[in-house]
Amino acid sequence: MDAFEEIVAMLLHRQGFWTQTGYKVSLTPGDKKAMGKATTPRWEIDVLAYRPAGNRVLVVECKSFLNSKGVGFKGFTGQSERGRKSYKLFTQPVIREVVLERLAEQLREQKLVRANPKLQLCLAAGNIQNGNESDIQAHCDANGWQLFGPAWFRERFVELADCDYENDIAIVAAKLAKAINT
Repeated sequence: MDAFEEIVAMLLHRQGFWTQTGYKVSLTPGDKKAMGKATTPRWEIDVLAYRPAGNRVLVVECKSFLNSKGVGFKGFTGQSERGRKSYKLFTQPVIREVVLERLAEQLREQKLVRANPKLQLCLAAGNIQNGNESDIQAHCDANGWQLFGPAWFRERFVELADCDYENDIAIVAAKLAKAINT
């Protein structure tokens, strides 16, 4: 389990979503052929979040990048080869279409969602390169995606620091940070 993914899942759960980390999408041989990746294994969704009201599914790709420069606009938009590989669902439309279609079908078959769920691709980024957040936000907005960036995390952690006590690492850490800073 990735700690960052677990935190993202917990924060979305607190916003009324049912969440699962590391959800596997089983691709058919036809799916793999359509993607041009005949030997690709099952696709893994970092965080899958479902809100029954509205039949809404968030498909969240998590990139903490806490000890790096952070998510960069050029990489996220696929303007670099490394970015195209790191952000496949965002940069490769055929892969995105195939994976999201198969995901919706699989969720319906497993009776985890109602018919015609509304899927939305999301990026959870713990760190974004200086000066890139507004460009990444605009790119997400233009594509109907959602960005959970540093500002979103800051707001959620302020809420955690003020919530009732729960024996959850993120809540305890938020409360400790608040106590240290006051």
